[in-house]
Amino acid sequence: MTDISIYHNPACGTSRNVLAMIRNSGVEPTVIEYLKNPPSTEQIKAWLSAMGATVRQVLREKGTPYAELDLAHPKWTDEQLLDFIQQHPILLNRPFVITPLGVRLCRPSEVVLDILPNPQQGPFIKEDGEVVVDAGGHRV
Repeated sequence: MTDISIYHNPACGTSRNVLAMIRNSGVEPTVIEYLKNPPSTEQIKAWLSAMGATVRQVLREKGTPYAELDLAHPKWTDEQLLDFIQQHPILLNRPFVITPLGVRLCRPSEVVLDILPNPQQGPFIKEDGEVVVDAGGHRV
């Protein structure tokens, strides 16, 4: 059992890069496909508290019903926004990673490096060709 979890969407390049960086640190995380197994409202609240973030900061606009639901309107309370996330999990941005060192919404993907307990085991190049970690395992 690992002490690192990733709320993952395999269709998302950022999420795939984050998962690969976790594995490059020598750890096989617990992978939760968040669209199939959405986090509870209580989990999301705990993550937001740990990160010092707001619900609005973790909402995803692109490829979601964000605009059609008019979620940019300030009339929506945090509780209402969390209810929308429960109804439409795609509204929750991803990937979220939970480690003993903290919780992060890993956008951009290299944010995950800040909370991984183990160093990178070698180079890492994102799917788009961007070098993130050099051959010595150091962040570029």
